[in-house]
Amino acid sequence: MEDIIENQARFTHMAQGTPEDWQIIAGAFGPFAQQLPDRILAHLQLLQGDCGGFPVDRLTHCLQTATLAYRDGKDEEYVVCALLHDIGDTLGSYNHADVAAVLLEPFVSEENHWMVKHHAIFQGYYFFQYLGMDRNLREQFRDHPCYGRTLEFVERYDAPAFDAGGEVLPLAFFEPMLRRVFAQPRKSLYQQAVDP
Repeated sequence: MEDIIENQARFTHMAQGTPEDWQIIAGAFGPFAQQLPDRILAHLQLLQGDCGGFPVDRLTHCLQTATLAYRDGKDEEYVVCALLHDIGDTLGSYNHADVAAVLLEPFVSEENHWMVKHHAIFQGYYFFQYLGMDRNLREQFRDHPCYGRTLEFVERYDAPAFDAGGEVLPLAFFEPMLRRVFAQPRKSLYQQAVDP
């Protein structure tokens, strides 16, 4: 028990934290943050076997979306966004795109972040009318600079990625890309503390 306490802060309220406490916490943060790609890969595995009524399981859909983007020559960051666009399905049943966007935000461009965050509204064009919703909800963003990018993502990569007979590159193929994209945040509340 004493060994654990030596490697942990001792405060019971953050206002009581000492510089030594925060050095302990900062020292633990680096190794934990470096394992983020491993946690993302593990979470993607949770999508395997979960079809949610769709023709393919959620992992296959994510892999096929990324495969389509990769085969079309999209850059690595875009392909990783395609891979992770539905990672929020397990925790964000009512806002899956927001969950994925929050995960990606520190590591990707504003354009790719916006695309992932809004893809659910854009894909609604294909089915919102069957749920009593407005299929043209995406039109509220018609004048946004990322409208065309998001429309292309949904039309070319997301919407057609439910083909059980279509090409699906394995997760291991995308893993090095994911690790590179998540190697260092571009922007974060803690940027000053994490920059080398």
